[in-house]
Amino acid sequence: MNNFFDHKLPDTSSLKQRAKKRIPRFAFDYLEGGCHEEFGLQRNRQDIQNIQLRSQLLKPFDKSDMSVELFGHKYDAPFGIAPIGLQGLMWPKAPEILAKAAADLNVPYILSTVSSASLENIAEISEGKAWYQLYNPTDSTIRTDLLNRIKTAGYKVLVVTVDVPTFGYRPRDMKNGLAMPPKMTISNIVQMLSRPRWFYETALAGKPEMKTLKPYMPPNMPTDQLAAFMNKTVMGRVDLEGLKPIREFWQGPLVIKGLINQEDVAAAISLGADAVIMSNHGARQLDVGESPVKPLQLAAANYGQDIKIFMDSGLRSGTNIASALACGANFTFLGRPFVYSVGALGKKGGEHMINCLKIQLEQVMNQLGCAKVDDLPQFLVNPVKADSYVK
Repeated sequence: MNNFFDHKLPDTSSLKQRAKKRIPRFAFDYLEGGCHEEFGLQRNRQDIQNIQLRSQLLKPFDKSDMSVELFGHKYDAPFGIAPIGLQGLMWPKAPEILAKAAADLNVPYILSTVSSASLENIAEISEGKAWYQLYNPTDSTIRTDLLNRIKTAGYKVLVVTVDVPTFGYRPRDMKNGLAMPPKMTISNIVQMLSRPRWFYETALAGKPEMKTLKPYMPPNMPTDQLAAFMNKTVMGRVDLEGLKPIREFWQGPLVIKGLINQEDVAAAISLGADAVIMSNHGARQLDVGESPVKPLQLAAANYGQDIKIFMDSGLRSGTNIASALACGANFTFLGRPFVYSVGALGKKGGEHMINCLKIQLEQVMNQLGCAKVDDLPQFLVNPVKADSYVK
């Protein structure tokens, strides 16, 4: 059975509080933080919370159906697990835990290029159901090899992240001296020892490393050179021309992640992408950037007939998922809540979070009188019109 749900931790807030007590501060800060002054984090949350939905109570209604078909597969819910780097630093074996839970409960899990699990291992654990998120390497040899590995491992959906042209300016990580593996400063050692469960699980799992990228790293590379390696080799700027060889190579579904403006959505359509994820990278790259909520509505109004439109960034609950879907998203992804849940509950964390979100979303849909996910835009208060933006 995959119906585990801890009634003592029924929401993201309670999971976050418990996880904070179990994860070393430097690792929790990496998960929780944004960039610069972190105004973008507040904006993401406020904008999705400001969305209002209107119930339709007197029309005939039986029950809601949360299932969604994407790329020839029918998922049990309209949300998945977003790619998060260094998951194994925040909780040992987090990628493996989440990939397994997602496969068992039939929602997509996206593996990050900078995950602490290898792409081959996650493909095996997920029984070929996981998606892969690619940071387009500036080194063409690495790009070709990575794409071949992804294809050989059996991934069906490729997600290319385009919103990391620079290394994010993240004060929390600077203060903590964050590296992978973590630096053994006195402060970090004290933090690790103060979290005995994390320390014990990490000792069993082994030190966290970027296992997918390890073959491309120089042997015995000092940790203080990691950022420079990532910036130079793995996280190059990705423009439309840079995406063309990826589209040519990858014959399966291609998703472009990290778009905000409408011109970029139109460009993704011209490329032949199958979907876009409206996202600001969880407000970790541009503190003055707009949240995805209004751009999502514009993209759905103007291009919803031409391409699948997904959303992440700022979503924390089933209510938020319903709001994003009502704004025109075909599907949603969440990151931080799933890591909070694994940090709070360990091996049961992935299963708990998926079930928690399902319960919340089902209650919202039933309260609205909404039978299908595709019907949610009918319940949106003050929807954006297509003529709000000229193609």
